[in-house]
Amino acid sequence: MAEQPFPEMALLAQVLAADNTEAPSLRSTRRGSQPPARGTEEGKAPPLLSRRNSILSRRSSFGMVPGSRRPSIGPWMFHRRVSFSGLPIFQPILKTRLQNTYRMGPDKGCKFNVEQVQQVLEGTLASALGTTEYSPQGSATLAQSLTELVQSRAKEVVPPRYKLVCHVVLGQQGQQSLLVASQGLWDPETDNFASATFSNASLFAVATVHGVYFE
Repeated sequence: MAEQPFPEMALLAQVLAADNTEAPSLRSTRRGSQPPARGTEEGKAPPLLSRRNSILSRRSSFGMVPGSRRPSIGPWMFHRRVSFSGLPIFQPILKTRLQNTYRMGPDKGCKFNVEQVQQVLEGTLASALGTTEYSPQGSATLAQSLTELVQSRAKEVVPPRYKLVCHVVLGQQGQQSLLVASQGLWDPETDNFASATFSNASLFAVATVHGVYFE
């Protein structure tokens, strides 16, 4: 007696056979319903557009009318007034005007003190030079630095409204004779000068400070 298959098994076999026969037709139908993209091979998806390119195109076209020129960044963005040629018109710088004090001379007890300035000069030369040796190559730089140092130290003891003229002579010590002289046009009632000298085994220095009252 031959064995008969179960009804469920027979139904499952029929469903599987139907799926195998209909699958190729479905695939062919899907492929034929969508035409391939231009410039691409059949079966491959078209390349996606770059997001960076799309952003750049949006930025370049933002706020611009088709066919118009891109506005240039000129000086009009930084200045309020612009000339016809496109150049900015700068506002003139106003100088601060001070009122006249009507003072023709220094106050009482505020004149140029010769003795005090001379002490400052002697102490400055002694502390700055000391045992410094003379050098022909560095003498010019040393004299300039001494002049600036003497001027800054003298300003500390000189009364206000005085203009200072500082002069320093620096040379090699060789047992020679040297005379430093100066001449100027000033008011002997208010203007004066102070001088100091320094020397060691290698060099000598003469510093002079003229104090001229500024009206």
